[in-house]
Order: sequence, then C-alpha cells, then structure tokens
Amino acid sequence: MSYRKIKTALTIAGSDSSGGAGIQADLKTMLANGVYGMSAITALTAQNTTGVTAIMQVSPEFLCQQIDAVFSDIYPDAVKTGMVADRELIEVIAERLQFYKARNIVIDPVMVATSGARLISEDAVSSLTERLLPVARVITPNIPEAEVLSGMKISDKADMERAAAQICKEYGCAVLLKGGHSISDADDLLYEKGGTRWFKGVRIDNPNTHGTGCTLSSAIASSLAKGYNLNQAVALAKEYISGALSAMLDLGKGSGPLHHGFKAE
Repeated sequence: MSYRKIKTALTIAGSDSSGGAGIQADLKTMLANGVYGMSAITALTAQNTTGVTAIMQVSPEFLCQQIDAVFSDIYPDAVKTGMVADRELIEVIAERLQFYKARNIVIDPVMVATSGARLISEDAVSSLTERLLPVARVITPNIPEAEVLSGMKISDKADMERAAAQICKEYGCAVLLKGGHSISDADDLLYEKGGTRWFKGVRIDNPNTHGTGCTLSSAIASSLAKGYNLNQAVALAKEYISGALSAMLDLGKGSGPLHHGFKAE
C-alpha cells in the first residue's frame, strides 16, 4: 500500500463564527490551494458580516498547548499568524515558533484597520515588532499598519517603497505592502533585501471583501509550504484572491465573504 504525502500549514489566529475570516477563511484557503491546514485558536468571536459582538480570548497556556500539539505530531511546512491582540499571546507564539524552528512564517500584522482605527494595545504592538516580526519570512501590512511600522506617512507608491525598505531593514523580513484604496489602486509591493517587485492588482467591483487579508496571507503560506519561492507565492496568492472575489459570492447583510471554493465549481 502506498501513502500519499501532502504539504501542511498552520494558522494561528482567531475564529470567525460566520466563516468569512480568521481560521475558517485560512483553512478554506489552504484546502483550496492544495495543502493540509491546521489551527491554533487565539480567540473565539461572535461575529457576522455586519460586525463583531463578542470576543473570548484563550489563555496563553492553552494557546501554547495547541501549538505544541501541532508541532509535536504534524510539523507544518508553513505557518501564518493573524490578529493577536494580547502581548502574552504574542510572546507565546514567538517563543514556540523559535523553539520548533518553524519555517515559512507569514505574519499578517493586524494592528490598524484600513479606517485608521487601532486594533491592539501599544504593549502588544511592541511585542509584535520585537519578538514576532523578526522571525517572519514575510509580513503583509496594509498602508496604516506600514505607517506604524515604518514611522512614515504613506501617500503614494514612492512612499510605499521607502516604507517597505525601512521595515525590511529594521525587522529583517520581507514585506508585502498592500496598496488598496489608500493609494487608489490594488497594486501590492513586495520588498526583499536586494530588490522590489510590484504586483498589479485588478480592481474588482465587489463590496464583499470580508476576510481578504486573512485569505491572502494563508494563500501565500500555502504556496511557500509547497516549495514556491516568495515571488511565486505572492503571484499565486494574488491570482487566487482575484478569482475568489470575481466569483461574486453574496452572503449576509453586510460586507460578505469571498468564495474560497470557487475552483471546485
């Protein structure tokens, strides 16, 4: 009897009860991109397409036990982290990833909403920048998050390049700086030591974008797990996001989710 091997990825993030973001989006994305997804949950949320009504955070001890359970049995080929609002949880994640010598770490540094609202505390931001970002293969900030990380105001593409260079220099990781509506197009910038690459984005007229950031970072992690280089992984992730948006799924009363399973139709 022959057994099939499959690449694996771990998401460390919160749960979205409506299925559009968080670990639910991550696991759907990983499956759609051909890897076996696993999860360590940082928080439970009661949320839907119209907003979040309750959050129940896990303890640092329980998060540690989840990560240990995964790494000690099915070692992941890639890891992605999503929103983690507590300093102690960030410390646990960073320590465990270093302990297990985790590879292909993709960090979605969820600190600031595209509206400009701060989502995590100052001490949590300090732990994120001091402990977690330096172990990343790539981070995926939006414009407001990149402004916090670089200490620069970003108004155009030249600013994006300067900010990404500063972040890369300070934290030693590659940066995928997402353009979005703040820069008037959907082009993203990948900055690595030694070079930059712009990824053109096609602006798709679809208001249902819940979970786009989670999905992008998970798609990148999936391709890194499969052995693609970072340029290839970002290109494939952008292609997947475009397909999931173009499928025009319409669920819920607010900003609905992407169609993660569009390839299967």
